[in-house]
Amino acid sequence: MDKKTLGNAGEDLACRYLEKNGYKILERNVRYSRFCELDIVAQLKDTTVFVEVKTRSTDVCGTPIEAVTKSKYENIKKGVYFYLENHKVKKYRIDVIGITLKPEMKIEHFRNISMQ
Repeated sequence: MDKKTLGNAGEDLACRYLEKNGYKILERNVRYSRFCELDIVAQLKDTTVFVEVKTRSTDVCGTPIEAVTKSKYENIKKGVYFYLENHKVKKYRIDVIGITLKPEMKIEHFRNISMQ
């Protein structure tokens, strides 16, 4: 499976997971630049949730969550700020969902992340 197909499959799984847990998917793949894309924008009650999805076929080379570096986080924040400029949002947070497909599928959801 190529990288793009793997990423799309992971985002589809993440959307199903979020919907099953009460989230409403508002948008997917909101792109502001080559480096700045919001994978999923969702709503949970009165909170807009910006979700970064990282998918790995296995965790042999590290977990999906380890792929969210400080520079990746900064790019996500830029995307959030662009989004906030164009939408009326009162309350928001940034989440990360890590998906590992093998040896068995595992979904990890980290809520309200921040990096120092």
